[in-house]
Amino acid sequence: MKVIVINGPNLNMLGKREKSIYGVDSLESINLGLKKIAEESKVEIEFFQSNHEGEIIDKIQSSKGKKMIINPGAFTHYSIAIRDAILAAEIEAIEVHISNIYSRESFRHSSVISDICIGNIVGLGKKGYELALKYFIDNQKNSLGNRGVFT
Repeated sequence: MKVIVINGPNLNMLGKREKSIYGVDSLESINLGLKKIAEESKVEIEFFQSNHEGEIIDKIQSSKGKKMIINPGAFTHYSIAIRDAILAAEIEAIEVHISNIYSRESFRHSSVISDICIGNIVGLGKKGYELALKYFIDNQKNSLGNRGVFT
């Protein structure tokens, strides 16, 4: 099994910005933790971060056949193009957010990709990424179409 972890704009600033919301862990440290879990389970994992919508779309389009953990950052709330790329690539995706987007400003309460993802994990910090990866590992023989929200 191959898993790609895609992070959107400003997530490269984790550990440096708004620590009271996003915590002190850097994106690099989150990725290292995921890499360790993947190696222990003999799963291939790839990491990608971009502040540019088109680059994220290109990466999604080239990732057909992989499982995807995605934190689109601010694109969560308005990027129909990222939504369309996920649908076109027929990727099983889990949406992850470090903060609970539903307990923040009202403009953050909607996600244009949540309904096309098999699950959504919000508000659990870096643990959300780990839970998403463990879900894929535990269910790698199944292609489940159920959708769930884990908060």
